[in-house]
Amino acid sequence: MNALLVSFAVIFVAEMGDKSQLMALTFATRYRTVPILIGITIATASVHAVSVLLGAVLAVSLPTDLINIAAGLAFLGFAAWTLRGDRLTDDEAAKVERSSNRSAIAAASGAFFLAELGDKTMLATITLASTDNPWWVWLGSTVGMVAADALAILVGRLLGRRLPERAITIFAAVMFVLFGVALVLEGFGVL
Repeated sequence: MNALLVSFAVIFVAEMGDKSQLMALTFATRYRTVPILIGITIATASVHAVSVLLGAVLAVSLPTDLINIAAGLAFLGFAAWTLRGDRLTDDEAAKVERSSNRSAIAAASGAFFLAELGDKTMLATITLASTDNPWWVWLGSTVGMVAADALAILVGRLLGRRLPERAITIFAAVMFVLFGVALVLEGFGVL
């Protein structure tokens, strides 16, 4: 259960201000919310299944202390990545525009799947699965990402552009630093 909650929290925070949220908002301006969320869920479940598999392989291949230290350093890197920020590339924005003739579910699912490959949420899921129960990490990370994107769609529709994007980014980065420091300390046997 701990792996579920931690995975949910880490991925929910990681998704704040991520390009996937920007894609969710863009799709939501063109399509109804439910088909977009179904597409996001399909893509997320698929990418995170691969991520969890990679993390589980790492877990049986490397010593636990080394994994914790590497995971902690990865989370510190995710904090820096979060502060740097994400933007939709012109190609990603064009994919959203071209999708008007296809079903919303297929368009959102395909776009999100490709956008998540190599993204910090994928890497964070690999990291989490290397130290915790893969099943619970998959479930928690998938639900965390879908919840964050659903929240972005809802809040975006309600508040428009009045969201304090910088405050959300700083909060997410601080959470990554806290998770990272805790993992490094655990790896060195301090916690």
